[in-house]
Amino acid sequence: MTITKTLNTDELTIKVAGRLETVTAPKLEEELKNSLQGVKTLIMDFAELEYISSAGLRVLFSAQKIMNRQGSMIVRNANEDVMEVFEVTGSVDVLTIE
Repeated sequence: MTITKTLNTDELTIKVAGRLETVTAPKLEEELKNSLQGVKTLIMDFAELEYISSAGLRVLFSAQKIMNRQGSMIVRNANEDVMEVFEVTGSVDVLTIE
């Protein structure tokens, strides 16, 4: 998994490529923990994300909880497989997905 961050004033875009699963989720969690200070809008760009597991969902929900207090979080460009995981788990009701 690779993570690319782009900060534009108070908007942070995080592009995640590869697989977000048990082994890689802690890396994203740590990256988010160190990056959300002062961020009003968090954009998670999943254009290159191939797969997300329950561990990856937990990291997303954790970030959503933080962003609910200080702004908003948007998930963009999820492929069909990732969208299916979001739908099956009910994540579409919790996350803002574009």
